[in-house]
Amino acid sequence: MATTAAPSSVPATHDAPVQQTEAPAVDAKAVAAAAAAAVAVTDASVDPVAAAAATAAAAAAAAAYQQQPLPYANQQAMPVAMAPGPNAAPAGTTNASLYVGDLDATVTEAQLFDTFNALGPVASIRVCRDAVTRRSLGYAYVNYHAVPDAERALDNLNYAVLKDRPMRIMWSQRDPAQRRAGAGNIFIKNLDPLIDTRALHETFTAFGPILSCKVAMDGEVSKGYGFVHFEDGDAAEQAIKHVNGMLLNERKVFVGLHVPRKERMSKIEEMRSKFTNIYVKNLDEAVSDEEFRTMFQAFGDVTSAILTRDPDGKSRGFGFVNFASHEEARVAVEEMHEKEINGKQLYVSRAQKKSEREEELRRQYERIREEKLNKYQGVNLY
Repeated sequence: MATTAAPSSVPATHDAPVQQTEAPAVDAKAVAAAAAAAVAVTDASVDPVAAAAATAAAAAAAAAYQQQPLPYANQQAMPVAMAPGPNAAPAGTTNASLYVGDLDATVTEAQLFDTFNALGPVASIRVCRDAVTRRSLGYAYVNYHAVPDAERALDNLNYAVLKDRPMRIMWSQRDPAQRRAGAGNIFIKNLDPLIDTRALHETFTAFGPILSCKVAMDGEVSKGYGFVHFEDGDAAEQAIKHVNGMLLNERKVFVGLHVPRKERMSKIEEMRSKFTNIYVKNLDEAVSDEEFRTMFQAFGDVTSAILTRDPDGKSRGFGFVNFASHEEARVAVEEMHEKEINGKQLYVSRAQKKSEREEELRRQYERIREEKLNKYQGVNLY
């Protein structure tokens, strides 16, 4: 099904709400006060006094929100010399557009207008939707007339709750090259499940302005890793220096520069192409350990040869052979694969890790499933 991609610039699609809607329910989380103050006054766009009151209330609630403790207590001390900075717009920008993510599918432009217009005049709002079903994709763009208003909204509403879900707000990046450059982007793994996106943001904001921050989720459960994209590379280096190896909620976390998937896969493929360990299966049960080693010594220096056996010592019909060099292992695979020994045809290939085999099987399943769907697409069966 075709979906709409996130636009690099946002057309003005909602200049004013058709009708006022009730403020969304706010849960009992630590950010509830900030969300309630920003959303409660729905007539602020037409009443200057109400607008001023809403702005003051939101600022006071935001100050209280910033003082809320993180959801984990056992965190090592952060460097005291680095104080958190405001969510100022990236240097030299005149862009007053915000990206608002992690939205509930039922959130509308009018509800977002009520929320964000309390912090300053909103120029336009667009909720991105599926091109076919028109269902919300869970993110939107909010355009302000002035950069200071956008900064105020980011300070006061980031992680505020709307429709029982905290909004993840960041500056809209109009230049796709900047988003994909990777400079200042770090990867954090082995996170405690209690550490959510807000907690991760609060942890790393001490090192400099953050463009985006997200903990990877599987539904409502954390996957244990996340990403923080800083405005500049120096802040990322400082974050790696001070946080890598520290304990967050009794867990030692790894922090390093984010490596794009294409580059990671390229390195993995390069390592795979230089294998020295091979896997051999469909062996006759009568083959001994010595015979198994001798079988492959003709191709080079065998550093180890292991036949797998059950607890009773009976051969399970497969084993592993490791050579001193990749070239020796490559020749062994080419010469011994599908060779018949003791009436059984051998299967010989590069040894794979369990996770790698599972991933390969998953890709094969997805490819077969897609082929079947394409085969019968548009065919009316009775």
